[in-house]
Amino acid sequence: MTIGSQEQSKNYKYYTEPSMVTELTRKTLVLILAGGEGSRLKGLTQWRAKPAVPFGGKYRIIDFALSNCVNSGLRKIGVLTQYKSHSLLRHLQRGWSFMRDEIGEFVELLPAQQRTVEKAWYKGTADALYQNLDIMQRHAAEYVVVLGGDHIYTMDYSKMLVQHVQSGADFTVGCIEAPLEEAKDFGVMSLDDDMRISGFTEKPENPEPMPYKPNMALASMGIYIFSTRFLYETLLEDSKMEDSSHDFGKDIIPRKIKDSVAMAYAFRDDKGNPAYWRDVGNLDSYWKANMEICAIEPELNLYSRDWPIWTYQTQSPPAKFIFDDDGRRGTAIDSLISGGCILSGARVKRSVISFSTTIGSRSSVKDSVILPKVHIGKNCKLSRVIIDKGTVIDDNTVIGYDPVEDARRFHVTPEGVVLVTPQMLDQHLYTLGGDDRWRLSY
Repeated sequence: MTIGSQEQSKNYKYYTEPSMVTELTRKTLVLILAGGEGSRLKGLTQWRAKPAVPFGGKYRIIDFALSNCVNSGLRKIGVLTQYKSHSLLRHLQRGWSFMRDEIGEFVELLPAQQRTVEKAWYKGTADALYQNLDIMQRHAAEYVVVLGGDHIYTMDYSKMLVQHVQSGADFTVGCIEAPLEEAKDFGVMSLDDDMRISGFTEKPENPEPMPYKPNMALASMGIYIFSTRFLYETLLEDSKMEDSSHDFGKDIIPRKIKDSVAMAYAFRDDKGNPAYWRDVGNLDSYWKANMEICAIEPELNLYSRDWPIWTYQTQSPPAKFIFDDDGRRGTAIDSLISGGCILSGARVKRSVISFSTTIGSRSSVKDSVILPKVHIGKNCKLSRVIIDKGTVIDDNTVIGYDPVEDARRFHVTPEGVVLVTPQMLDQHLYTLGGDDRWRLSY
């Protein structure tokens, strides 16, 4: 991959320049919904919220939505949390506390607090905003951007904001083209010629195909922009409806398209093609999204100086590859290897290896996602696996080659990806203090 003089100049700079903050972005509040349980990710969300799940070797899933905000010039951000939020809150405090509230920029943590008369937790996405209505009013924003904290993509929200204002919309929904089979998991919409939403169905059994594209549907990205007064009135109205599930996709969007100006924003790249956006809501899609960034030129460019992905980073030494003997050579091909990793005579291919992971001599890891602080012993063979943080894989372990044996010990997805967690190996890291098998034997 060739780097031109312009790109070289960007790399030489000491700092990164986000998009210009405008009067419009200063009047906008962003609320990130990060309270989802993420049960389809199985063991990965046993001890953490879905937005806190590690991704790409060094990030958390929520870093993508937060980085999009900062890079778009949107600096007034609230994060609504609920389910097993400790690791998420810790990550936000460590990695996203650089904002200066004195100049009107912040990442504010909004955990569920049973703030209504019912003393209830968040019952839906709309109820989550309703329970924080007074906090929203204190910020006196003219526009509110509502995001999910559990998708992988890079997007300039300011472009969608400009369209929302210019169209005079009460609310705007971000959308992307999706195959019909995948669209069953999303809200599916139909549009008029002027991008006005004419129909919306949440998670339909038979998604309505797009005109001229019978195998594709127009799916909601879970990104909404509301004009503030409309949002306040809608939330108050919805809170009084006993038959409502108090959710944007299930209730508010389908109901309000009839008597309000509801617009769609098509998420496209600079060439006008559907842009990169991935929902990593299940283990197969999570594994695929990690594998995609191992490509030579992936659609998701983590190396762009124009759109950096920010995160909290541990102070780790550089990755280390040691030994150069036949059958015992530390190598990595088409892979992402994070800081603090040691490949001790091991071979890694098409894999994402998170920080502070060690892989012992003559072990082979391919087509796999290894989360932080994993120890893989000597003479192991791993293929198409996801290994959770802190897991210790003993010497001579084989995973990913015998589906029957794998299913007996681990969780195997419909597409054959094997999830391995410490609990599956009787390593109770979070209840009994873990075991003491971290020393790497060369």
